[in-house]
Amino acid sequence: MNQCKSVILDCLKRLNNERTVYSIFHLFNGKKSAQTIQDAHLFRLKKYFGIFETITRDEFDSFIQVMEEERLITTCGEQKYLPSQIGEGILESFSGLKYINGWTYQKISSVFWERLSLFVQVASHFAYGETRYIPIQKNKDVQDWLKKVVHQVQVSRHELGTELYSEINSCFEGVGEMNPSLMVFRLTGFGQIGLTSLQAAKRVNLDPLDYHLDFLNILHFMIQKISSDLLSFPLLAFLLHGLDQDNDMTQSTRKTWNLLKSGYSIEMIAAERHLKMSTIEDHLVEIALHRDDFSIEDYVHKELQEMIIEQAKRLTTKQLKYIKDQVKIASYFQIRLVLAKYGVQ
Repeated sequence: MNQCKSVILDCLKRLNNERTVYSIFHLFNGKKSAQTIQDAHLFRLKKYFGIFETITRDEFDSFIQVMEEERLITTCGEQKYLPSQIGEGILESFSGLKYINGWTYQKISSVFWERLSLFVQVASHFAYGETRYIPIQKNKDVQDWLKKVVHQVQVSRHELGTELYSEINSCFEGVGEMNPSLMVFRLTGFGQIGLTSLQAAKRVNLDPLDYHLDFLNILHFMIQKISSDLLSFPLLAFLLHGLDQDNDMTQSTRKTWNLLKSGYSIEMIAAERHLKMSTIEDHLVEIALHRDDFSIEDYVHKELQEMIIEQAKRLTTKQLKYIKDQVKIASYFQIRLVLAKYGVQ
């Protein structure tokens, strides 16, 4: 489980003993809480957001226990760890799963894969003139999407498989650090049933969690490659139609942002939406993370911003308590807002 362990080690190193290990668990789950969202940004961990959406607390605890027993991590307080010397050595050779970008792509990854796998299955059966088969994907939305695509493409049904294969092959040209077979093994075509995730992991002798990361890395690579050059991939470009890659704010925060732009004060927004002020403050912090055009001066005057930034840099910490001890006139909300706006390395 080298990849998975390396990811956890990378997270612990970036957190630098300022958060408990469960902040990583919430990050992996893609928890849309104010704390997890802010941590993902402040500690530059967005790429890992939501990459293990189904992992349970017990599974995560067991994993951490194994890493502790293997002396990859050392305890630094209650529920806090740092990479050990052995762990640091592993990190030095960690490639970083170059293309994984959970914050941007994870919410569309599953639909992208469902569309791709069904597209390949249908194109393969078209090539052999076979119309009777059980669709590999049961999602009706995906099936309806493909019916529309088949009518829109400028390629004959007989040639569709050849063209699709050509585009997929072209997509991976010159990418030596990746093994497309990890994905290809799972594709279903005429006379061939794709492997499950567990079967594919066993086929290539990988731990299931490591296989999962490599598989995600491939999907996210494809999404990036296709998005950046739609004209070169006319068939694969259909896979992205209607998929929202904008993951900048939660739906609730976006509603608050729209009201702010309409001139509402935060007090008015709280009353209008029947929400607590603390919830609206969480929304403002999230807005500050994502919107360069959002000024925080109405909530933290310039001099106070500078004081907070100065202390955060001096203390080299993102822990609110330590900063507040030095800037007592600032509220925790104001400190969070400044850290969200400026990051402060």
